[in-house]
Order: sequence, then C-alpha cells, then structure tokens
Amino acid sequence: MSMFCYQCQEAAKNKGCEVMGVCGKKDNVANLQDLLIYVVKGVSQIVEKKNLDVKSIKNVNHEVLTSIFMTITNANFDDKAFEKQISKMVSLRDDLAKGSDLNGFHDAATFQVSTIEDMERKANSPEVGVLATENEDVRSLRELITYGVKGMAAYGEHALNIGKENNEIYEFIYESMAATLDDSLNADDLVGLTLKTGEYGVKVMALLDEANTSKYGNPEITEVNIGVKNNPAILISGHDLVDLEALLQQTEGTGVDVYTHSEMLPGHYYPAFKKYDHFVGNYGGSWWEQTTDFVSFNGPVLFTTNCIVPPKSEDVKNRIYTTGAAGFPGCEHIIADENGYKDFSKIIEHAKSLEAPKEIETGTIVGGFAHNQVLALADKVVDAVKSGAIKKFFVMAGCDGRMKSREYYTEFAEELPKDTVILTAGCAKYRYNKLNLGDIGGIPRVLDAGQCNDSYSLAVIALKLKEVFGLEDVNELPIAYNIAWYEQKAVIVLLALLSLGVKNIHLGPTLPAFLSENVANVLVDKFGIAGISTVEKDMEMFLG
Repeated sequence: MSMFCYQCQEAAKNKGCEVMGVCGKKDNVANLQDLLIYVVKGVSQIVEKKNLDVKSIKNVNHEVLTSIFMTITNANFDDKAFEKQISKMVSLRDDLAKGSDLNGFHDAATFQVSTIEDMERKANSPEVGVLATENEDVRSLRELITYGVKGMAAYGEHALNIGKENNEIYEFIYESMAATLDDSLNADDLVGLTLKTGEYGVKVMALLDEANTSKYGNPEITEVNIGVKNNPAILISGHDLVDLEALLQQTEGTGVDVYTHSEMLPGHYYPAFKKYDHFVGNYGGSWWEQTTDFVSFNGPVLFTTNCIVPPKSEDVKNRIYTTGAAGFPGCEHIIADENGYKDFSKIIEHAKSLEAPKEIETGTIVGGFAHNQVLALADKVVDAVKSGAIKKFFVMAGCDGRMKSREYYTEFAEELPKDTVILTAGCAKYRYNKLNLGDIGGIPRVLDAGQCNDSYSLAVIALKLKEVFGLEDVNELPIAYNIAWYEQKAVIVLLALLSLGVKNIHLGPTLPAFLSENVANVLVDKFGIAGISTVEKDMEMFLG
C-alpha cells in the first residue's frame, strides 16, 4: 500500500485506493495532500489552544481555505503545487506558534521539514493520513467531518473571491480540524461535531448564495444553447464565477467566444453575464465526459476549480490552463497579481490560433430555477400541488461520475410519473437535463437550481413550501430525496440537509466507503439514510 484514499464515491472496490487514485492522482500526490491537511490540523490546534482571534490572522484564514480546497477530488494533481503550499503553511504555522511553549501539542503542530526529501518522508510516515487513526468508528467520523470541511472550504473560497467572508466559518474550521487530533473525544462527541459541521455548511452555502446574487443578480429562467458558432473559442470549466467574469471581460471584442462546460453551465443563468454576446453556450456534458468533449472542442480549456480528468493526449494537455486551487503538472497555471487581477491574454491568443469547436449536438437546455425564481412562481407551484397536477417532487441533486451504475439516475428520471417534478443542482443534472420530460402547466419537470453549492436553493424552496402549506415538519412535504454523490462538496451538502432536519435521504450509487458500519447505522437510525436499489424497486418504494 503506497497510499490510502477513500474520500470519493469511486474509491477502489468501495474500500479505498491503495496504489493510485481512480481519479488519476498518483500515490505521491495523495500523500502530499494528506500532509497538507495534517499541517492545516496543526495550524488549527495552535489557533484553538492559543485562543487566537481569527480577525487578526486573515492571511492564514485565506491560505487555510486554499489548502483544504486543493485536496478535493479532481482539483489538483500537481505535486510541485502541493510542496509549495505545504512549505507555505508550515511557515505560517510556525509564525503563529512563536513565543509559545508547544509542549503537549500534537506532532502536526510541531514537526519540521527542511527539504523536499524531508517532506516526502513525512508525507509517507504512519502518523500522517487517514489510517493514522486506528479505531474504525473514530476514523470514520473524523474523516466525515474533514470531508465536510473540504466542501465548506470550497464554497468559502468562492465567496471570498467575491469579497464575502464570515469569521464564524473560519472559527469552526479551526475548531473541527483541531478536534480531529484530539484523542479524548469519543464517537459520541464526534457525532455531535458532525451535525455541527452541517450547521456551518448551511452558513457557508448561504454566504456564497449572497455573494453570487449580490454581485451577479438572481438566476433567471434561461434557455442555454448547446450548439456552436464558427468563431475560435475558450471552454471554461469548474465553479468560480469571478474567473468567468474576468474571462468574459478580457475576451470581449477579441473575436473569441466563450462556452461553459459541466458545472459552469449555471453561469448562463445570472443576469450580469447575459450582456456578453460572445458568451454563446454550453459545450458537452458532465465533468467526466471531458475526455471526449475537449478533443472535439478544439480550443483551450480553463479550469477554475475541480473537476479535472488527467488528459489522455498531449494535444489536449497543451490546451489546458488552470487557476485558483486547480492544477495539473505540465499545464500552465494562471495566478492573480497583488491586486487580484488574472491575465488571460495567453489563453486568448492561444484560442485565436486554433479551430472553432466541432458541433456535437444542437438545441437548448433550460435552467435558472434557484430559490428566488422558484419562489416567484410559488403561487403557480402551490396551485399545481393543491390541484393534484403535481403529486410529488424528487430532489435529484448532487454529483455525476463515470460508473455505469449511474445510468440508474437517467432511467429513474425517465420512469417517473408525468405528475412529478425533479429539483436538481450540481452535475448530477447531466443524467437527465437533456431528456424531453415535458412540463406541468408550464412548469418544467426538471428545475435546475445551478451548481452543487446551489443545493442551498433546494433547501430554501423546501422550507418556503413548508411555510406556505402550514406544515410543522419539512418531511411532511411531498418531496423525496434520491441524491447522487461523488466528492466532498456533496458531503457538506448532505450534512447541511441533515442539520435542517431533512430525513430519509437516499444516497447512491453506493454509500461512502469512509462510513464504518457503526457510523452508517447511526445515520440510518437517526436520519433514515439509505442507499439505492433498482429503478423498479425504488420507484415502488418512493411512490408506494
């Protein structure tokens, strides 16, 4: 075993990757990611034990977000980037510790590395990484909290890029990460902290929602073109709207069009981006389909965050640019200057030298059903429910992935009765957002709220409907939850829903490998968490 990672749904044999990640990351990168998280935990212990005011350590807060975000599945594969960030975090950690007696502090807060070789040895040492915790249940809960915090950090960094932050979120990150080093905490203590992680997940998603909508407006119902034009073009992937805005500004008037890929699709729903005539559509499908989509696109690709699939050809690799927390060895990484400006001139000039995208489909897809837009239609929705035109809503949000088992979600959507509506967010939508499922009295049967972080919108919609119908419990609504997951942002969304009292969530295509049998039983007993079966059996169960 040269590494161990089981943070994503595609963990080998649903147990863990031990030689190379199914995602494509090499063992040395996996171990460096573990070491970076280990350093962040050490920083967190120092902040907690010294009772430091997070307002006084802004730079540390921001670097902590970036560090955690870099370790999310499919975000960064560049070992040099991790070595650089680990060195930076060790330096920041030691600055925080100056003048303190560190006797009794965890090794994560005190270890030293002076060379890259030292770093590599430390990354491979038994005290670093998931398996350092021997008790299976404690390990499971520590990792569940850590993965929730990873999702929280991603959303926190997106909000920060727009200029919004909440010191309470930093305080909780330090509290929770330090707690994963505390051997005095038992499983019951960690269950409580897991639920608290969900509470802060709601806070960070609300913060990002406020950031996005205050700067770019509330998403609107939008038809997005999925065909192509004849101009050279840039494909932008990931989740960061600030990078999208900067790219649109810098490509205006250049003759270069901009298309979105995968989770950047919801950028089309925001009013602020509709003024750009060269923002022409969405190209291709879900993140994992980039292995073919990028070949036919012909132009350069800008990754603003996850989800990168290691390119199979040098041609594609030479057209990939990364920025922010994303990275891949051999691909150019664009960094911001001291004023936060990112210069995309090189990628623009690269686009001009390449052919226009090859058309792979035509037509449009409809989205923009975030909470503000759906609540504007509330009377229509309520009337449809009261009249019986809408019998049930199915929340089918979350992530997509490569496994054939995920065809379940397409089949499930196709088999749903015509008096049901799908509420979705995240890249899971690509399993059914191009199906012709029709509408109910003008209400589309697939309501796409946006990116994975916009799952917050689905919670807001549910809580508003509970209020409108005068119900005591959100679980009394005619809403069923059949959610697909893949990586750590889905984990924080799940914990956030649990913290809001949502029960009986079905999670697939497999339950997380990082859930021990006992921890899984707690989630089943307390919240009714369950897996999926066959489309036929699950349809009968949900509609019975």
